Amino acid sequence: MKLTLKIWRQKSSIDKGSLETYPISDVSEHMSFLEMLDVLNEELIEKGIDPVAFDHDCREGICGMCSLYINGEAHGPDRRVTTCQLHMRKFKDGDTIFIEPFRANAFPVIKDLVVDRSSFDRIQQAGGYISVNTSGNTQDANSIPIPKEDADTAFDAATCIGCGACVASCKNSSAMLFVSAKVSQFSLLPQGKVEAKDRVLNMVNKMDEEGFGNCTNTGACEVECPKGISLDNISRMNREFLSANLNK
Repeated sequence: MKLTLKIWRQKSSIDKGSLETYPISDVSEHMSFLEMLDVLNEELIEKGIDPVAFDHDCREGICGMCSLYINGEAHGPDRRVTTCQLHMRKFKDGDTIFIEPFRANAFPVIKDLVVDRSSFDRIQQAGGYISVNTSGNTQDANSIPIPKEDADTAFDAATCIGCGACVASCKNSSAMLFVSAKVSQFSLLPQGKVEAKDRVLNMVNKMDEEGFGNCTNTGACEVECPKGISLDNISRMNREFLSANLNK
């Protein structure tokens, strides 16, 4: 395939960026999207042009780093996949593809397509964990009976990889799907109930401090989430947050 790529180039967070045009040919439909960008960067390097900076790590849909906004959609036109799992067969010969970074005040651009998502880390640090005594007298988690429905729902919430697609697809740049997934994976389990009140209050307050917007109830986050995290988690987080505030 021959394609025209319109790629956002930005030297740093303080520089102004713009879309630059790059033609590319001999693209196989079997390539992943990131492999196609690898080919482009090899061509740019051979021409003495600075390669396009983009984030990636595992290339297996697990780490959440390869977050790109492709033709107006987080992770591109496919569903339930990350950018690294997106293949060029989803595009046609002669297509023009727009490639941009995830845009949100809480995700400042570092360079080109790379954004700083450390705000997610700080939300996690505010409460996305359980405190466990590791002195050697810990109780085996598998010995605690948990209803299968609760275990399955908690596991579904825990599949969130923190890529930020929910933020990029929301018109208010809300992180509520991410935060609610991290709250839900613990609130449904006995190990997480001890710190449930502080967890939801601290994480929601930190989310607001980081500059994320509120939920718009449009559902775009669930649609474009590569792991299909359900909006039910937001409802659960809202109930947890209300209960925690009433019981201060």
